[in-house]
Amino acid sequence: MKIGKDLVAAAATPMVLGILAEGDSYGYAILQRVGELSGGELEWSDGMLYPLLHRLERLGHVESSWGASPSGRPRKHYRLSSEGRAAFAEQRRQWTVVSKALQQVWHGHDGGDRKSGTDFFGAPALGGA
Repeated sequence: MKIGKDLVAAAATPMVLGILAEGDSYGYAILQRVGELSGGELEWSDGMLYPLLHRLERLGHVESSWGASPSGRPRKHYRLSSEGRAAFAEQRRQWTVVSKALQQVWHGHDGGDRKSGTDFFGAPALGGA
């Protein structure tokens, strides 16, 4: 299944901030983590990630520094700044609201069980029972 580009773009900032909240990282590792977190459904390119990282740097949410990779090649490492941690917390709050609202809308249309608090997939529904 292909995820629509508008949804991918909307989720990009909170996804990168969340990955960097796990710890410092570098471009290729961030791309790998996105794929891992999405079960391979999200396949980002360098052309999507690096402009986002540069924008987050300009906003002061991300800081970067050059370091060596195991092969000795220079590699740019990214980390959240204190402003980035605050932005991540706000993004998380906003996406939680959106997610809960969507769960409520979908709940009546997907066969979920409102009484058991599960969603269509049998997973615990957000804000469920």
